Amino acid sequence: MFKLEQRPQPSKLWTYAAPLLALAVTVGIGVLLFILLGKDPVKGLQAFFWEPIKSAYALGELAMKATPLLLIALGLAVCFRSNIWNIGAEGQFVIGAVAAGGVALLADKSTGAWIIPVILLAGVLGGMAWAAIVALLRDRFNANEILVSLMLVYIATLVLSYLVYGPWKDPAGYNFPQSKLFEPVTQIPKLIAGSRLNIGVFLALGAAALLWVFLFRTRAGFALQVGGLAPAAARYAGFSSRRALWTALLVSGATAGLAGALEVAGPIGQLTPYVPAGYGFAAIIVAFVGRLHPVGMIFSAILMSMFYIGGELAQSRLGLPKALSGVFQGLLLFSLLACDTLIAYRVRWRSRAQALAVAQGGR
Repeated sequence: MFKLEQRPQPSKLWTYAAPLLALAVTVGIGVLLFILLGKDPVKGLQAFFWEPIKSAYALGELAMKATPLLLIALGLAVCFRSNIWNIGAEGQFVIGAVAAGGVALLADKSTGAWIIPVILLAGVLGGMAWAAIVALLRDRFNANEILVSLMLVYIATLVLSYLVYGPWKDPAGYNFPQSKLFEPVTQIPKLIAGSRLNIGVFLALGAAALLWVFLFRTRAGFALQVGGLAPAAARYAGFSSRRALWTALLVSGATAGLAGALEVAGPIGQLTPYVPAGYGFAAIIVAFVGRLHPVGMIFSAILMSMFYIGGELAQSRLGLPKALSGVFQGLLLFSLLACDTLIAYRVRWRSRAQALAVAQGGR
């Protein structure tokens, strides 16, 4: 029988090379999927890895898709490094979008450009408020943050549906469940004429730089990481676990809410039931593939946005199901987890007689 045996010291080289190996495994399995589906694997790989970067416009779309993924992943990295498992960033993203959309709907033709920072701030505060519910229930009632944050995703989606089907429904929208289009003054400024790329990409890169400084150059960031790696040592050093809990969740909620605000006031331009695009769940993969490091997450966010765009192109050009994008995301995460397991453990063969001897010796 096979048995996993812990390695004395995991390889540092493979710790950082594992995402590349996982990507190679994902591509290999993807080629097999294309063949089984009767499609040309070369054209399939082109849709995922070449079409999103072949022109300036394509690069703009790639950066636009990567922006919310990176922002959400940065906040999740703070939580995961603190050993706080916030799985509900999608809900914080949606509530941030709702709060930002509510402010945008108040604007009219006479409103000035000052409304844009207010919209972004509303998104940040909305995401923080939604994350604060998780922090409160974990802090006061010791509730499991995984279940609480995940259930709040469904509540956030229902809140959005209620608003676009009810009080915020556009009376001139032919009965479609959507708000009215936001005024042009509320739109996030674009960087390139004729492209949908906006200043959100600079906000995401700035957030990555700030997170690097926070995690690796401040005492508060050090305290968060120590609390996640060695809670007993953190308590002995006088670091507050409550402060770490609230800080991590509020930062995560703020970045997810900002991503939601950038999305509705940017490429979408209104509130619809389709605001939840799965970015909050995909960002979990982005965070782990990027090794919870700000620089690594920039590259993993770009890779994940390639999967999103590639899935859409594969559907329109090759007639493949749209779910293929999710398949690639799942394969990447599965391959990464498998690589991480083999980095920490080695596979050993043990005969039945050896297994029985070990079992009897342990009694």
